[in-house]
Amino acid sequence: MSCRLPVPALVACLLLTACSEPQLRQAEVVAPAAAPQAVDLLAEVRAAGADAGDVVEVAPLRETSVQDFVHEAVRAEAASDYRAAALALRQALSLSADDPELLQHSAEMQLALGVFDEAERLAARSFEKGPRLGGLCRRNWATVRLARDAVGDGAGADRAAQQLTQCVVMPPVRM
Repeated sequence: MSCRLPVPALVACLLLTACSEPQLRQAEVVAPAAAPQAVDLLAEVRAAGADAGDVVEVAPLRETSVQDFVHEAVRAEAASDYRAAALALRQALSLSADDPELLQHSAEMQLALGVFDEAERLAARSFEKGPRLGGLCRRNWATVRLARDAVGDGAGADRAAQQLTQCVVMPPVRM
């Protein structure tokens, strides 16, 4: 007994099979890593640097070309294109290498991209070049804390959290 399908039926069956969506085997499905979301990391850093009213923040004047790159980075970050934002900030830093605000913004983009060692390095350099007090200082140490926490260095994250508390200017005692 032979089981032969008519040729047109076989061709139709093959065409329908080719048009169907491929089925994923269970082993092919990979769960994403339980890493913090970039938006959450950036929100935490920015919240740490929020104005606490403890210092007067002074924004330096920048060259127009540097400011253009900063605006480009802000637009890219708003679109969640952290790679493009990091590239624009790298170009800004090529023109103004010691700007602590640019260094910190670059550190934040590296944090969002998951390049934690570079985020920590840039935040530390920003701290060295910056005022060591106020919002920028708090953002520096929040970035270091999150980067160390992300790589499993709990003790380093705790030290960075302690340093963050040193960024607040205590008001004078008035009698």
